[in-house]
Amino acid sequence: MNSLPERPRRLRQSPAMRRLVAETRVDPAQLVLPLFVNEDLTEKRAIGSMPGVFQHTLDSLRSAATEAAAAGVGGVMLFGIPTVRDAVGSQADAPEGILQRATRALQAEVGDALVVQTDLCLDEFTDHGHCGVLTEDGAVDNDATLERYVSMALAQAEAGSTLLGLSGMMDGQVGAIRAALDRAGHIDTALLAYSAKYASAFYGPFREAVDSQLQGDRRTYQLDPGNRREGMRETLLDLAEGADIVMVKPAMSYLDVLADVAAMSTVPVWAYQVSGEYAMIEAAAAHGWIDRRRAIEESVIGIRRAGADAVLTYWATELATWLRA
Repeated sequence: MNSLPERPRRLRQSPAMRRLVAETRVDPAQLVLPLFVNEDLTEKRAIGSMPGVFQHTLDSLRSAATEAAAAGVGGVMLFGIPTVRDAVGSQADAPEGILQRATRALQAEVGDALVVQTDLCLDEFTDHGHCGVLTEDGAVDNDATLERYVSMALAQAEAGSTLLGLSGMMDGQVGAIRAALDRAGHIDTALLAYSAKYASAFYGPFREAVDSQLQGDRRTYQLDPGNRREGMRETLLDLAEGADIVMVKPAMSYLDVLADVAAMSTVPVWAYQVSGEYAMIEAAAAHGWIDRRRAIEESVIGIRRAGADAVLTYWATELATWLRA
């Protein structure tokens, strides 16, 4: 048989060769582990829709973060679940609120080994479950919410958070928080802007994870799933306001948006592999329909291939352990 002019299969003939020529890789340091801490618990509680994920006590939170650090994970993102919720989320910026206590605990425990990050949003702290303060007619008040976000940012920075995850999708949030932090002397506190955060069905299990009180939806402030250009517009605004990192969320259904953002961003681009993505793979694997490990690895490499410099994923510690084996 005549030799073909090109034989791409030459570079696929062995695991060693495939590893050598791989275009995209995942390193443990490129993974961020989301963690939930619940003020009411005396022992950690399993989240039914997210097998293997827990609401933590402060003690079990320390253990989970220590395990992540030992595996080489790059950071942890903290979500707080308070005992008391009210209309303005008063526990979100309380000095002894659960998120601030958890931040101090993890900075002391693992702050030299990984980046301790905090979610900056009101939804876990309000009795209505929205990401902001509501007007009398039930609409989210953008500017009143910014005032709460500024207070939260100062509380989180004072508690020692290295990076604030601005996930609320209020207009002007990056600029308002950056200015307030700088005035208060927190010039080294970094801002992760959830710039292209879509109103997605894939957040469902997260609502269980944070005991969400939400009735209705967040379509008036999160992006519509049909809008690709709007993700770019939001990202450009956040960059102009001083974002240190920008985020696309969810990852799986928005890889086109992620690729767009990665192609133009002058700062690191991250993506969040959200709770629904996690739950689907776990459920399919539990039924024997897919190879669990291969599906996890492939899903994360796909997010990296689309342009993410780092990935928030509930598999961060487990995946990091595989990568280092």
